Amino acid sequence: MSASKRQIAKPPALRPGDTVGIVAPASNVKQSELEAGCEALRRAGYNPFYLDSILQRDLYFAGTSIRRARELEEMFARDEVRAIICARGGYGANYLLQELDLAKVTSNPKIFVGYSDLTTLLTYFLDAGLVTFHGPMVAKDWSHENGINLDSWLAAVTQKESWSVPVDAHVVSLADGDAEGILYGGCLSILVTSLGTAYEIKTEDTILFLEDLAAKPYQVDRMLMQLKLAGKLDKVRGLIFGEMIDCVQSPNQDYTLQEVITRIVSELRIPVAYGLKSGHVTSNNIILPLGVRARLKVSEALVKITILESAVNV
Repeated sequence: MSASKRQIAKPPALRPGDTVGIVAPASNVKQSELEAGCEALRRAGYNPFYLDSILQRDLYFAGTSIRRARELEEMFARDEVRAIICARGGYGANYLLQELDLAKVTSNPKIFVGYSDLTTLLTYFLDAGLVTFHGPMVAKDWSHENGINLDSWLAAVTQKESWSVPVDAHVVSLADGDAEGILYGGCLSILVTSLGTAYEIKTEDTILFLEDLAAKPYQVDRMLMQLKLAGKLDKVRGLIFGEMIDCVQSPNQDYTLQEVITRIVSELRIPVAYGLKSGHVTSNNIILPLGVRARLKVSEALVKITILESAVNV
């Protein structure tokens, strides 16, 4: 089913004073960073809450897959929890795909926020019919000064009207055009790992957002070609790339990642923008609501990304 024809449930809006549940579905969490992020959430007017088990460790995971799945289910089930924000990414969310009771998630729509490895859950829940949010995590962005873009946060989790995604001078055109579609995507390397599985991403009729960290240009090339050869770019209406931090082969390479990307996607004849700060970023992490209609307008002089509908029920 194409993205535009999916039945998507929107969660209730987040208000000052609401309880925000913190979960660790992937790698283990440092308590100091967790507490720093929780303090920032308090200053923003929210009531952060987490289970003591969040600090458990099993190898490089935040406890066993069963612990992580039950934690996530409990946060969706608790009436007082109005939003759920992941503590960090790392690795391990894929273990939860066969452990989670998906009905406990979809029957209790809530704001669910994460990025990086959590792309696995963002797309899983979205493809099951729930709007999700690609954005700042507690022990990462919330725990650092200037870690989040507050304007986008408030627009995404509270606003009824359409709004423009904050775009700075670093966001540039790789291919001009104007398109509308359902906003979808996340970390490129995680999206690619879904191919050939029962959880394969559904990219038809989407504005597809792709970002990653420390992937060499040839690796980005390989992953984009995998998406292309799998047909996952055939019906995409527009592409937005993230900041792509440290995605270089060497400091003195004589080509840019933008050139690598353009060579692969130019024949798609769709608008392509590059440099949006969402996910792995240097600062000011922008939250992107996935599963809602968006418009991408790209020209040499201007890149404009507009969220065309509220992501929450106000």
